Amino acid sequence: MKKTVSTIQRVLNVWAIILIIWSIYRTKFRLPEWFDEFIAKPIVFILPVFWYIKKYENKNFFDAIWFDFKKIFADLYLGISIGLIFAISAFLSNLIRSDGISLGNPIFSIGISKLSLFFITALATGISEEILSRGFILKRLYEDSQNVFVASFNASILFFILHIPILFTNAKLSGSLLMIFMVTDLILSLANSFIFLQRKSLFLPILIHAFYNLAIILYI
Repeated sequence: MKKTVSTIQRVLNVWAIILIIWSIYRTKFRLPEWFDEFIAKPIVFILPVFWYIKKYENKNFFDAIWFDFKKIFADLYLGISIGLIFAISAFLSNLIRSDGISLGNPIFSIGISKLSLFFITALATGISEEILSRGFILKRLYEDSQNVFVASFNASILFFILHIPILFTNAKLSGSLLMIFMVTDLILSLANSFIFLQRKSLFLPILIHAFYNLAIILYI
């Protein structure tokens, strides 16, 4: 007798396939960051989610991941406010640990165009990772368990595992710095999970994630 596959098993199978493909890609290929964020991640992270929603749920893609266009403007103010805290903290940390507050500090050489490019790249990362980790995985874990804490914790563990290939193949991260980013990734995921379930909107977690990534770029 053929065993019926539950919805949550099917969802986790999709996630596992994505993890395997992403791990092989990060291990075997060393392509420019822009390719990773603008081409590789959307293909590996988003396309399988889109396929699953259309094949098994037959829903509007944006509705199925809780991307609520009506909440964009309200979330924009909150996202920028929270994101600026990340960015300013990273900026000041960089000043303190390098040359101090002086015009010779390399961080002052970052122009508006380069900073804009950094943010666009960080935003692309946030979109791909939040669609997969929050809009797809967390939403369905919550619908299955109806428990905010259990769903958020499990989704955050999966988010952390998804980042292992990224963290351990980044030459700039090692030793204590690697441990710091591992912990902060987990904290970010938990915070974004609670926000996502409370707001029922993916836009704010994307913005927070983007500013967090920008803070990492400024710090490194």
